[in-house]
Amino acid sequence: MLNFKQKLTGISTLIFDVDGVLTDGKVLVMESGEMVRNMNSKDGYALHLAVTKGYRMAVISGGNNVAVKNALARTGISDVFIGIHDKLACYEDYLKKNNLNNSEVLYVGDDLPDHEVMSRVGLAVCPNNAAVEIKQICHYVSPCNGGEGCVRDIVEQVLRSQGKWEIVKW
Repeated sequence: MLNFKQKLTGISTLIFDVDGVLTDGKVLVMESGEMVRNMNSKDGYALHLAVTKGYRMAVISGGNNVAVKNALARTGISDVFIGIHDKLACYEDYLKKNNLNNSEVLYVGDDLPDHEVMSRVGLAVCPNNAAVEIKQICHYVSPCNGGEGCVRDIVEQVLRSQGKWEIVKW
C-alpha cells in the first residue's frame, strides 16, 4: 500500500471545502446581515500556482457566499460549487463530467458534511483543527489550522512531489 508521500505523485485534482479549510471558520456578521469570512493570502497564491500548473481545482461548499466565490475566481478556480447540501452527489457528478477516478483526487475537508466524500477519494487531508471524525479517516493532517496556511501546506506538497513548485508571476 502506498504511503501519503507516494500518493501525492498521482494527484491531478484537488477539491476543497470552504469554511474551516479555506477560511478560519469564523464568520463575522455585519449589521447589514452580510457574513464576512477570513482567507489566507498564502493559500490563495498556492491555489493560483496549482491552476497555472494545470491541476484541476474545485470547491464544494455548503455555504453560499458570493464574495468567497469571487475570491476563488481570482485564483483561477472556475469549478466552484456553493450552496451544496449533498456534497457526495456533487462530487460524483464532477468525477463523471471530468472522467476522473477517486484515486487521482485529493479532498481537503474539516467537518462531518465532508466525511462521505473524504472516505472515497484517493487522498483525504484536513487542517489541524478538523473534527475528530475527519482526522480519523485522513491520510494526512496538516500542522496548520483552517484559514491559517493548511491549503498552502497541502498544495505545496502536491506540487513539490511532482516537481512543479516554483515561482510564477501572479
